[in-house]
Amino acid sequence: MSPIATCRWVAVLSANDLQREKIGDFVCQWFFDFHALPFDAARLHGTLDKAFAAGRPEAQGGLALSEAEPELLGDSRPIRELRKLLSRLAPIDSPVLIRGERGTGKELIARSLHVQSQRRGKPFVVVDCGAFTGHSIQAELFGHEDDAFDGAQAHRIGLLEAADGGTLLLDEVGDLPLETQASLLRFLEDRQIERLGGGESIAVDVRVLAATREDLETAVRKKRFREDLYYQLNVLQVGVAPLRERHGDLALLANHFAHLYSQDSGRRARSFSQDALVALGKHDWPGNVRELAGRVRRGLVLAEGRQIEAANLGLLGEEDSAGSMGTLEEYRSRAERQALCDVLTRHSDNLSVAARVLGISRPTFYRLLHKHQIR
Repeated sequence: MSPIATCRWVAVLSANDLQREKIGDFVCQWFFDFHALPFDAARLHGTLDKAFAAGRPEAQGGLALSEAEPELLGDSRPIRELRKLLSRLAPIDSPVLIRGERGTGKELIARSLHVQSQRRGKPFVVVDCGAFTGHSIQAELFGHEDDAFDGAQAHRIGLLEAADGGTLLLDEVGDLPLETQASLLRFLEDRQIERLGGGESIAVDVRVLAATREDLETAVRKKRFREDLYYQLNVLQVGVAPLRERHGDLALLANHFAHLYSQDSGRRARSFSQDALVALGKHDWPGNVRELAGRVRRGLVLAEGRQIEAANLGLLGEEDSAGSMGTLEEYRSRAERQALCDVLTRHSDNLSVAARVLGISRPTFYRLLHKHQIR
């Protein structure tokens, strides 16, 4: 195979360039990936690693590649501040509580903390705290000996032991039963575990991260979550902005998923029509980034032309249904927000121009962005 055949091109362009249909089509058709200015060095490093891996003969033959580094895509203020915060927290070996709505990428943030830490290269283990009953979560976390309980037919190490030297993420930690919360608290205090049915104390070196969509303070007041465990887990905290507050990242994220899923499915990559981009901006994204990824995947399958249309994304006609009811003040608020979203779709990299297009001052523009929690 010639070097040309295995070459992988990476485009560099401004966020506004992604809104231009011809440029979007060209990038989707000919480039392995793209980056919007200014550069995110960590993401560029990850892209180059994947490009080199994809170009290797063994990768062409279908062998499994190593897991890619997590990518926190976006250039909005919330995502820039998040990347800066993660770079500061990653080297610190203390617990971190990651808070955000469902679908905002809390596990991705935990992985980012792991790969930027000194524990990189060691295990990263995720525990879905809501997927087990009280007894089974104890066995999953701490392991068990032979015949420790009905159905325990063989010795098994727990996920805490499996993560030794690395990082353990307790996903949706608010779903932990109170009994397991007590056991977890003991581990965090003395860093030792006992397998179910065993009497030996085993030292485990692991960094514990926790993620939740729940209001843990309310759970503490209602006695559903231990206050002492809350303070143990909440040494450091990361808040994840919902997608509706990251409007400037929509085009970048949508194009990223279009590239990603076109490679997975073997279909030709497609860009988004202007109507599709406007529809993306009008949607409230209750499912956040996970919902966006799903809609883009659907759009790639259903698109018949060169571009993904709003109908392919399942977003056609949402404006009418969203504005069919409400008070006059609610109508005004929706119209105000929609005007901001529309102008940011075209001028996300130059807010002075965006303000002029709307006929308002830059300070007023910033005030409205803050009012509607955009960017």
